[in-house]
Amino acid sequence: MYPDQVTQHSMIDLAGFKQLLSTPQRVVITTHHKPDADALGSSLGWASLLKKLGHVVNVIVPSDYPSFLKWMEGEADVLQFDAVSKNALAKALIADATMICCLDFSALNRINEMAAIVRASSAVKVMVDHHLEPESFADYMYWDTKAAATCELIFDLIHDLGYENLIDKGMAECLYAGIMTDTGSFRHPSTTAKVHKVIAQLIDLGADNHRVHKLIYDTSTEDRLRLLGYVLSQKMVVLPEYATAYIVLTADELKQYHSQTGDTEGFVNYALGIEGVRLAAIIVDRTEAIKISFRSTGSFSVNDFARAHFEGGGHRNAAGGKSNDTLSNTVKHFIDLLPQYQDELIKPV
Repeated sequence: MYPDQVTQHSMIDLAGFKQLLSTPQRVVITTHHKPDADALGSSLGWASLLKKLGHVVNVIVPSDYPSFLKWMEGEADVLQFDAVSKNALAKALIADATMICCLDFSALNRINEMAAIVRASSAVKVMVDHHLEPESFADYMYWDTKAAATCELIFDLIHDLGYENLIDKGMAECLYAGIMTDTGSFRHPSTTAKVHKVIAQLIDLGADNHRVHKLIYDTSTEDRLRLLGYVLSQKMVVLPEYATAYIVLTADELKQYHSQTGDTEGFVNYALGIEGVRLAAIIVDRTEAIKISFRSTGSFSVNDFARAHFEGGGHRNAAGGKSNDTLSNTVKHFIDLLPQYQDELIKPV
């Protein structure tokens, strides 16, 4: 680490955790439903480190994830829990685990059907995360809401354990990807001087920043770009009286554009990019539930908004939620909430 780089978080009993890692463990690493680059990157980076330390490691995710993440080193061995062909094996591995590492989520309901099995397991549970209001389920927590990404925390944890010398190019690129995406390509307020120093070290350790950026941001399908064009021209609604913009997508519209997992990622940021907009949302009918992503600028907390009204949460300026109502009722509920937040949304920044 650079001399002035000091981590602001610490694991309870770091020495005890390092001692635990000195004995071979059967490790399961998991992350949240619909993993993004930070979720998968932190999981695969941590998995690679633990394998180098002599542990038996399996990464098991609750669901599928975007195809633009499949370049990550170790991705080919990831098990998808909701895939029928892998489910029995995944359950057996969880049942046999002596350690379960939960990365980039702080409440077990974020792993869907896996939650009950993980909760019931007698394995040592480890949580590494940066989201607000964590659930108390882990034996070891490495948690900091000020961290830009879980990949940043994994880098710090590896450093604190004294294993930074084991980070290779593949690990560095996984961690780089998570930090890059969770900071919005280093433009969000979470992008501190420390973040840039960590990124510099990852590049020194072999991360090809140009390659990672291209693999994530410059590999869109034609269908995704046409969906984005449709969203911007036809589906974005701006409510200047509430400094709000939102997008609604139906299941039929997703089908029309052959939408795949991850295709709508980042769409909400276009709405937030409109001058004068402080709250943006994308509301999508995912068939099993209505999924919502919120973004905000300034002091307006979409974490509080999502927790209060949409069974969600996350960060102050980036959060998610869901609804089990119809799409039209969910949109109406969202719009009906805005008057009570009007003063907060339109006040000068």
